[in-house]
Amino acid sequence: MAKVLITGGAGYVGGWLTDGAIAEGHDVRVYDLLLYEDRYLKDVPFVCGDVLDYERLKPHLEWADAVVWLAAIVGDPACALDPELTRKVNLESVRWLCDNFDGRIVFPSTCSVYGAQDEELTEQSATNPLSLYAELKLDAEELLVSQRPDSLILRLATLAGVGDSYSRIRMDLVVNLMVVRAATFGQLQVFGGSQFRPFLDVRDVATAALPHLDSDVSGIFNLGAENGTILELAHKVTRRIEGTEILTVDTPFQDTRNYRVSFERGNRALGLKDLSTVEDSIERMSNLIEAGRIKDPSLAQFSNVEALRPYIQPEAIPLGEEIRTAHSLARHTNQQGAIVGPR
Repeated sequence: MAKVLITGGAGYVGGWLTDGAIAEGHDVRVYDLLLYEDRYLKDVPFVCGDVLDYERLKPHLEWADAVVWLAAIVGDPACALDPELTRKVNLESVRWLCDNFDGRIVFPSTCSVYGAQDEELTEQSATNPLSLYAELKLDAEELLVSQRPDSLILRLATLAGVGDSYSRIRMDLVVNLMVVRAATFGQLQVFGGSQFRPFLDVRDVATAALPHLDSDVSGIFNLGAENGTILELAHKVTRRIEGTEILTVDTPFQDTRNYRVSFERGNRALGLKDLSTVEDSIERMSNLIEAGRIKDPSLAQFSNVEALRPYIQPEAIPLGEEIRTAHSLARHTNQQGAIVGPR
């Protein structure tokens, strides 16, 4: 069993992964800045810290045998808020990691490094990143391959669903967003609909990573469960939430990039089978909404870009939000008043 440090472990992916690592007998420590949450409730050793605070982070890396590097600014809109900061968090911190840690590295990348392409894409397909987020993930991959070729790099499909009881919930992902809109408005607006996306339940990031925290499997692997069109996804949601109407509109509901990904090589190398389906993700999300466990799905905390905006672009916050913004910033200051969140 290994000593495992999970950076960004309080986030959307980290919750189920943390529980799974503990269940398998690993000694787990979570390092997270809590940008999206006010508290960390898991009974797990926890350090509130920024991955750009290298002095604070280094002793925890010295302790660890393996690190799962979840810490990142995730998604195209969130990364666009401050490109310079995004580069520091998503790439320069990985460069520092390579220079300061000699243990096992598990690194989540993204299938969006492929951009828009018509054929089914394998790990050998050409990459074509169309956003800063994808570009920096590809740069980080190349850095790890060149400096730490023993790393495990997982190109994640579009995530969906719900993690464990304490982990963060995201409403800015297409499956989850469709479920919320169907349950709230009884209507889905679909732009185009023929564009393909690869999908993966958030819990299955752990399914793939956990057996390899202390294995010697290395390289880049696509990770996903299935490909489907946006219109097919909408119909799956309406079958679960009956009475929902699908409307075709002229305003983009989701970006129109089209790509399908092959998961055969990753499934074989990682020993994966029986991954959750899109229907499983829809079911878990629907149950959460129907049980009334989310008071207001529109809250900023459920969206990466809206949750980060007060820290990165406080001048863009409406006047009526000043108190909330001030409170949020205060949570991420030290005793001297210096902001230790990403600025």
